Parts: sequence; C-alpha cells; structure tokens
Amino acid sequence: MKLPRVSAVVAAAVLAPAVLFPSTASAAPQPAGVSGPDTASGSAPDTAAGETAKDTGKETAKDTGVTDQEKQDRAEIQRILADPETGRGVREAAEKALKGTAADLRHFLTVELDQQRKTDNRVRVFQILGTGGPAVQKAAKAALNGTDEDIAAFLKTGQYVARAEDQDRAEVERILADKDSGPGVREAAAKALKGTAADLRHFLEVDLAKQRGDDNRVKVSQIMASGGRAVREAANKAMDGDDAAILKFLTEGWPAAQAEDDRVAILVILANKETGRHTAEGAQKALNGTAADLRKFLEVELPKLRAEDNRIKVSQLAESGGPAVRKAARAALEGSDADITAFLTDGWAKARAEDEAAAAGSGTGTPGQGAGQQGTGQQGQGAQQPQTVQPAGFTETTTTGTGAGITVVGSGSGSGSGALAATGTDGIGWEAGGAAAALAAGAALVALSRRRSAED
Repeated sequence: MKLPRVSAVVAAAVLAPAVLFPSTASAAPQPAGVSGPDTASGSAPDTAAGETAKDTGKETAKDTGVTDQEKQDRAEIQRILADPETGRGVREAAEKALKGTAADLRHFLTVELDQQRKTDNRVRVFQILGTGGPAVQKAAKAALNGTDEDIAAFLKTGQYVARAEDQDRAEVERILADKDSGPGVREAAAKALKGTAADLRHFLEVDLAKQRGDDNRVKVSQIMASGGRAVREAANKAMDGDDAAILKFLTEGWPAAQAEDDRVAILVILANKETGRHTAEGAQKALNGTAADLRKFLEVELPKLRAEDNRIKVSQLAESGGPAVRKAARAALEGSDADITAFLTDGWAKARAEDEAAAAGSGTGTPGQGAGQQGTGQQGQGAQQPQTVQPAGFTETTTTGTGAGITVVGSGSGSGSGALAATGTDGIGWEAGGAAAALAAGAALVALSRRRSAED
C-alpha cells in the first residue's frame, strides 16, 4: 500500500512542470552544461519595476514639499509688493528675489526684508520731517535720534498724534485770524497757542463755545444800540433767549430785520424831493432787487451817486451864481468830493453872502432879498428846498434845474434877474437846505408884517 502511494506522489511531481509550463515542456532540449529555466530570474523584472515605482514615489513626495514652500514664499513676496506702504528698497529686493531661485526667495523673506524695511522707514521719516508741522517735525527728529523701534513707533502712531496737534494748532490760529472772532475768543485762543497740545484741544472742545456765546451777546447789544427799528426789536427779543436764540438772530434774524430797515431808509431817500436824479435811479433799482442790493446801495453806491449829483449841482452854481459863488463853486469842482460837500454845506452860503453884500453896497439889492435868500447853504445831498412867500408888490418867476422847480422872488420893476445873479439861485432846482427854508419862512413873515403896518 505504501509503494503505490509514493509512486503517485513522484508521478505528480514529474508531471507538474509539464502541466504548469507547457511552453517549457515543448521547448527544445537544452545543451549540455546549461541549466533549465530559472523561475527566480523570470520574476526579477516585476520586482525591479516595483522598486523603481517606490523610489519615484519617494522622490515626488520630496519634490512636492520644496515646491509648496517656494509657492508660499512667492505668494508672500507678491503680497508685499502689492502693499502701497512698501518702500522702495523692499520693492527692489523683492522683485530681484522673484527672479531667482527658491533659496533667493527664502533669503529675502528671512534676511533682506527686515533690513530693507528699516532703511525705508528712515527714509519715510525724513520725508515726513520735510513736510510736517511743528509738532510732527519735533516728533520725527526725536525718532531719528532713537532706535529702529522708535522709528517704527513714530510711523505707526507718533506721526498721527503729532499731526493732530498741528491740526488743532492750525485751527486755533485760523480762529484767531478770523475778523468775526470776538475779543473773548481771541484772548482764549492766544492763551491756548502758548500752551500744550492738551490746551489746544481743551480750547476747541470746551472754551470756544463758551467764549463765542459771550461774544455773541456783546455783539447783539452793539447791534441793538445802532440798528433801525426792526433790528432793535429783533435784537431785544433775542437777548431774552439763550445762546441758541442769540446765534439764530445773528445768522437769520439780523439780516432779515436789516433788510426791512434798509428798505425804509431807501424809501425815505426817494420821498425827499431834493434827491438827485442819479441817486433816485439807484435807489429805485435797489428796491427792485434783493436784501444784498439794498445794503450795497446804502453802503457803497449811495455816497458815489450823491457825490455825482452834488457835482452837477455845483456845476450849475458855477454857471449861474454871482461872482463870489461862481469863484467858490469852480474851486470846489477842481477838488475832491469832500471839497464839493464843504462848498455846499458852508462855502456856498459864505460866497452868496459876499455877493449880496456887494449888491447892497452898489445899490442894486432888492427889498427882502437878503433875508429871503441868504440861508445856511446846502446841507449835503437831500436838503430841502426853501419855499419863499412873496411880499406885496413882487412878482414870481419859476425856473427849473435838475431837480424840482423852485420859486424865486424878483422886483416889480424887473430887477429880478439881478437878484438871481447876485444870490446864485438861477436855474437850481434843489440847492437850498432845511435851515434856508426856515429863514425864508421868517423873511416872508417879516414882509407880511411890514405890509400889515403899511395898511394900518
């Protein structure tokens, strides 16, 4: 029983190669001295391929680690370049590193970046020093004399603190220079400028409002004392309120009330029959305009227009007055507006008195002429024309000039023209003042009294 079982095992062992490897079994017989197929050598290629793939995987993993670091470094450098605060030195070194190897990128980030930043920071501080205000310059100099950390601190916070101080100082100086700032504000501002940064800030945040409130009340009191009716009423009402009411009056109430008073003043000028043509035209134009036009007329245009009308008046006197009046009028015309005004308010009356005295001395004077026509002279533009009352036996002649017509008195024997030449009233429509009107009225009363005495 044992032999057949062993024979079966041996037979299986012999037949197994032929079954498993038919090509080998059918191959030609090997020459003597050559071994058969080596199954180990047949599996060698597969083993080598596996080892190669394993080694390649290790190398790829190694290369991937370096590439990731390089990518990170490159991205960081590009971020630095995109920062607008990056200085010139850092930019140049960063751009150079981007053109190099991975080692160049790493060297820039770990070594060059810090060095270049310190250099750029100092350059920036020097630039700020050249353009900053007093406080900024002081802080910049202190930083430059310190360490790199002092430089960085100045750029991060110090410069802004100093700039705030400079801005406060500039604002206080502006307030001090403002012509609308009151005495209280000016005094407090000047004091703050001599102090510290904290004093400047305290003035702007605390003192300024209080001082302005006090100054505004003083200003309203002054306006109330010198303004017209509407302005006085509005100012008095504001003084009963708080600082807000005072401020509202100055910004809104005062201009409105002033416009109302200005309109009334211009209407008075227009209502005066002695107002000259140019002045009247300017006044009417202002009434048709805005509040600013009213104020401009009264403050700017009115003196010029009155001076122009006064010159016309004096020119008429220089042509129609007596010898002394003509001489004085022509002298005034050669002078300034002030000379014209002086002639109308004083010189004209004196010259006319000389002409009347000369006429009386030569016997050419007429009854009632001296008292009736010698007045105090023109009281500037807008004076009232004297109204004469005729005594018995006199005729009247109406003449017209630039303004309204006037009534002059002449003798019944035809000597009226001589009286006009002597007094300098021929052809003048609005030359006599209010005082002259009173004197003329007095002369008329004297003449009337004489007439009644003669009748008695």
